[in-house]
This record gives sequence, structure tokens and C-alpha cells, in this order.
Amino acid sequence: MGYSSLLSFSLGFLLLFHCSFAQIEQVVNSQQRQQQQRFQTQCQIQNLNALEPKRRIESEAGVTEFWDQNEEQLQCANVAVFRHTIQSRGLLVPSYNNAPELVYVVQGSGIHGAVFPGCPETFQEESQSQSQSRSQHSRSERSQQSGEQHQKVRHIREGDVIALPAGVAHWIYNNGQSKLVLVALADVGNSENQLDQYLRKFVLGGSPQQEIQGGGQSWSQSRSSRNGQQGQQSNNILSAFDEEILAQSFNIDTQLVKKLQREEKQRGIIVRVKEDLQVLSPQRQEKEYSDNGLEETFCTMTLKLNINDPSRADVYNPRGGRVTSINALNLPILRFLQLSVEKGVLYQNAIMAPHWNMNAHSIVYITRGNGRMQIVSENGESVFDEEIREGQLVVVPQNFAVVKRASSDGFEWVSFKTNGLAKISQLAGRISVMRGLPLDVIQNSFDISREDAWNLKESRSEMTIFAPGSRSQRQRN
Repeated sequence: MGYSSLLSFSLGFLLLFHCSFAQIEQVVNSQQRQQQQRFQTQCQIQNLNALEPKRRIESEAGVTEFWDQNEEQLQCANVAVFRHTIQSRGLLVPSYNNAPELVYVVQGSGIHGAVFPGCPETFQEESQSQSQSRSQHSRSERSQQSGEQHQKVRHIREGDVIALPAGVAHWIYNNGQSKLVLVALADVGNSENQLDQYLRKFVLGGSPQQEIQGGGQSWSQSRSSRNGQQGQQSNNILSAFDEEILAQSFNIDTQLVKKLQREEKQRGIIVRVKEDLQVLSPQRQEKEYSDNGLEETFCTMTLKLNINDPSRADVYNPRGGRVTSINALNLPILRFLQLSVEKGVLYQNAIMAPHWNMNAHSIVYITRGNGRMQIVSENGESVFDEEIREGQLVVVPQNFAVVKRASSDGFEWVSFKTNGLAKISQLAGRISVMRGLPLDVIQNSFDISREDAWNLKESRSEMTIFAPGSRSQRQRN
């Protein structure tokens, strides 16, 4: 009887477990279907537009501009886009995001720092006692009892792409004489983001505005709305902690805590540094990337790579321009972020081959010049056909066909792509779909003559960038 009871209990438990597991699986599948339907609804786009920033937020030493996250095109791509303009000696205070971020340096130069949890402070200055025996002069210049130490900092310049994982605190300082302009994309649809589909910036210093969230309605905004407090200044994340607990946590007095929590001036998130920022940094040029990403550890992983260097071009046409890609192969951290970047430069009246992005959305930011851009949907309908100019943003959904042609002034752009190894498939050119199809398939698909099919297939021998007015001289034998 005991064995039978145990067997019955075991069978019952297994049946109950099976039913519970089936119910859980059913709920998960239902949620996945709902999420898939939501994404499908978001990407049912009939018309695309060139987008301008919708909100401008002024800080003490710069300006932050946000594109509207509620815009249908950005929701389709599940991204948030914003732009910082930092004045000379301006510091973008430390903050972290709920989603991976890519930053492109449009102009200027500066210093970038990121703090990875659990990693050591690899940039170290000697303590006063260590340097005392070396130099009395050095001792007199030091004002601290122990040497400064912090995690690695990086010098950034025009053309650099900076990769930042979700939740990693980072800061940027403009140590140049001109403005430092950065355009950034946060992949809020990334699996690393466990909140909602809006950008959340968690600011560690300064006095951020509530609107700095970048779009949608944040939790803090919802609370303020319920309390009838619209448009109020927000605070950094230290502000809401209990004074005593914070003092004990940092082992500091409560007077200092009050200074951290309540700034007298509302400076925003880009603050002015009174004197040049003093950080430890090697004088010689740092190595930008590793020959092999396999040996990189979490703490020493390369975060930036310059995409403007012509010698790094993947495709180059001396009469047409060039295209350069940064992806998980040449910047290994992008394997984890699942993002990549493309920089395109078209000379006067040149064309980038009609193509589609096979496995990614492409968010195109115009960095210089102007040109014409056309995008075609799966229905064979034109959803975008406009002249676009510097500073505008265009979203190209996955698989939508796109072509770019430069004006007489030339045309340059940077495209953020939502895949670590984004791929394109060309319609025209030497490595195109047309070139790979049998001649009879082309002839019958378009109901054209064999000669016309041959011209369609073989007349363009350039790869990706087409020089203006150029045609292949190749003739059918």
C-alpha cells in the first residue's frame, strides 16, 4: 500500500507539474504573440519622414536635443535618439541608461570615461608618501594625502564610435576649444532593457530636468502629474535617499550629503568646469582596437573605434566614395550590445546601390551635405522620397529597400543598426541579387527580352558605390 500511495502521489505530482508547466508555457507564448503583434503594429508604416529633434533642453554648459520617442518610425525600430552639444570645458555628468547605447562624435574632441562594476582603477597616481622620497617639488604640488586613481579614460575625436552597455555609468568632458557634438542611439528594444520601451537616463550628478528622459512618460513624470507638479526640476539619483543612510554608506558627514542632494543652482546635466578637468591619462596615443577580440576581458574591452579613417573603408570607389562598417568583428563589445554602425561618404552625384538591410533596422543620421533618399515598402510603394540634409534623421525599417544619391555638394551619413553583424543585400552592382539570378529567371520575371535581361544583370560592374554617370563597358558576346 505504501508503494502504491507513493506511486500515486508521484504520478499526481508529475501530472500537476506538467499541467502547471503547460499553463506557464501557454502564458509565455501568449505574451510573445502579443509582443510580436505589437511590434508588427508599430512597423505598419505607410509613410516615412525625415525627423528633426522635438525637444531642446538647456544646461549650464550645453544643450541636449531629443527626437520624439513616440514617433511611429522610432517605435518601429525600438530606439531612442538624442544629441548633446557640449561647450568648451563642459562636463556631461555621469549617468547610465536602461539600454545599450552607441555614440558617434560628429565634431570636436574630448575625454570619455566609463565605470565597469567590479573592475579595478587601472589609472593610478602615486600617493604623497610614495612621491616624497622622489621629489620635494612634487610633494609641494600635491594637495591630497593619497594618490588619485580611477578607471580608464579615453580620448575621443570626430569620427569615433563609442559603445556603452546598459547600466554602465559614463561621462564625457570637452577639453577642446570648439563645441563637442555627439549623436547617440539607445536600443530600448534590446533584451538588456527590462523596463519599458522608453529611454531612462539615471543621472549621478548635476541637476537634471525631468524631461531628460527623452520621450514617453517616466515613472517620475507620472508621479509628478498625479501630484499636479508639471515641468518641475528633477534631481540626481542621490537626492531621494535618507540623509543618515547615505552618510553612513559613504562614511561622510550629513552636511556633505545635503550638498550632494540639493544643488543651489539648477545646472542641468552638462555643467561648466571652472578650471581644466584634471584626470590621469597616458600621453601617448592609445591603441584603438585589438588584433583579436578573444583575449579581451570585461574590464579591458575596447569601447571605441574611429570610423572616419579612409584606410578602414570596406568599399571604396575613387570616383564615388566609400562605406565603412564597425561591427562585432572589429569591435568585439558589439557582440554583447547587438548593435553596429555604418559610415557612408558619397562624392558629388554618386549613388549608393539600392539595397535592403537583411537583419536590422537602420537609423540614418546625416552628418554632412545633402542628397536624395528613397525607401520602398514590401508592397512596392514609395514610403519616403525626399531631399535630406545635415542634422536630419531617417529610419529605414528592416527589409525595406533604400537608395541614396548625393547632391552636387556630396553626402555623408552614419547609420546605427540594430544587429551586431548587420548585413545588406544589393539590388544592383557586381555583388547584387540581379547578378546572382539566372538570365532566364530575370527575363521571365519581368517579361523583357533576353538582351534587356542581360543589360539589367551585367551593365553595372561596380560593387556598392556607383560613380556618377558611370556604366560598365561590358558587352554580351
